[in-house]
Amino acid sequence: MKTRLIVVSIALVGLATMTLADLAASGAPDIYGQPPIIALGSGQASGGAHCAALPQ
Repeated sequence: MKTRLIVVSIALVGLATMTLADLAASGAPDIYGQPPIIALGSGQASGGAHCAALPQ
């Protein structure tokens, strides 16, 4: 039981460290600059996903 606590603690500290390092390097995300999740009828073309990479 003690080994599990040590492993979970190390994993959580590692996850927190990576998250904080990523936020420090890139800054907070701009939530208003994101493309819409569902753009039905908006006139915007899909982009940035594997479904947008169809052959021309």
